[in-house]
Amino acid sequence: MSETTTTRAASAPSPERHRSNLMLAVLLGSVFMALLDSTIVNVATPTIRVDLDTTGSALQLIVSGYTIAYATLLVTGARLGARNGYRAAFLFGLVTFTVASLACGLSPTAGLLIGARVVQGIGAALMMPQVYSLIQLKFEGAARGRALSLYAAVIGLGVVVGQVIGGVLVSADLFGTGWRPVFLLNVPIGAVLLIAGLRLLPQGRPAQPKSLDIPGLFTLTTALLLLVIPLVIGHDQDWPLWTTISLAASVPMFAVFALTERAVARHGGDPLLPGKVLKTPGLVPAACANFFTMAGYAGFLFAFSQHMQTALGESATRTGLTFAPLAIGVAGGSLTWQKVPARLHRPMIAMACLVAAVGYFGIGFAMRSGGHGGIGLLGLQLVVGVGMGYITSPLLTVALAHVNPTDAADASGVMTTGAQIAQVLGVATYGTIYLSTADTAAADAIFTTSLIVTTGALLSSLTALKLPRNH
Repeated sequence: MSETTTTRAASAPSPERHRSNLMLAVLLGSVFMALLDSTIVNVATPTIRVDLDTTGSALQLIVSGYTIAYATLLVTGARLGARNGYRAAFLFGLVTFTVASLACGLSPTAGLLIGARVVQGIGAALMMPQVYSLIQLKFEGAARGRALSLYAAVIGLGVVVGQVIGGVLVSADLFGTGWRPVFLLNVPIGAVLLIAGLRLLPQGRPAQPKSLDIPGLFTLTTALLLLVIPLVIGHDQDWPLWTTISLAASVPMFAVFALTERAVARHGGDPLLPGKVLKTPGLVPAACANFFTMAGYAGFLFAFSQHMQTALGESATRTGLTFAPLAIGVAGGSLTWQKVPARLHRPMIAMACLVAAVGYFGIGFAMRSGGHGGIGLLGLQLVVGVGMGYITSPLLTVALAHVNPTDAADASGVMTTGAQIAQVLGVATYGTIYLSTADTAAADAIFTTSLIVTTGALLSSLTALKLPRNH
């Protein structure tokens, strides 16, 4: 055998590695699809309102029903995976999401569409935590870092691409179906992922399945609903009294959840958030830094999209395309950060937060004059994207680096729920700040919002300094 042939054989990927790559593609495809549906419907709302003759409140629930179910049930989905098997939970969630997408696309009334959107959110909450857990369990070392980098890149792309695809599909009005392809697009994608998942995802149940912790699930879900529902729809209803009462009630309910978890642990049960998981080196600082990062990112996307379409009169499609440099920066940063030596990862994350802060401030300053920001705006979007890429992927790696494989589901529940709540809080807080003054002074409103988002990025940088030096 020649030396060249021998070299090629040695460098060729093994069948096991090829299978792992295909499995990762299935997992990331599901992540992309779930994230796509969190934003793709936003640009379709005007068409849905006319076609189904919906009220403003119904339209809010069509948009937010998915987010409410998704955000509040992520921890539950993580525990179901740890109890019944990650493969089973993932596939059941995928089937639920795909069937609900079909129901959304065929819904003749607003009520049925709202119900289908809630079921979509339930399916996504079952799928997403299993992705974290399967990556944590089936990939090691550099392969795990690469998988988490791709995961973070997909997250960054999914949120932005959803607005672009939604605008294109609605504008195309395929076969006179208007907004319906926004949901029906998921059906063939979900079917392909299901067939591939049945062949590729590892079978079996966890060696030490955990109990369901019904008291913890009930108290945490109640606390999250009290927090999330007013945040999601409060600003559209001008913050009525019930939203204040609900937000205030969520605080003691979280305290009840903490006491419940202590009681479950004392009686030998499996609490949803075991103390040993929260004590894992790097998990809590990474989760906090990720919280500030994702809150600012989501709030910025919402406020900037609103500014482009309402204040500057841009179409949904062109607004989405404006985010292209941002998506490119996120993908590029997520796929290249591992080239930085490991000893520099902690300062790298802190510096990346500062880079994102500079980008946010620059965008607000560029648009303060009331114009489109010119070519410099695209460069600043790229700056923010690169900063985000060098934040999210390494944070995920640091957060999960020291987690015991048996606790992977619980750790993934903490990270995914925290990130989702952060996005809801970011949209509600920064969105309210922008919308409160946008009608009279849109340029000042986007500048003020950018300043506050910049402050959040600076907090992320300070929090990142609490990460462990060596992971």
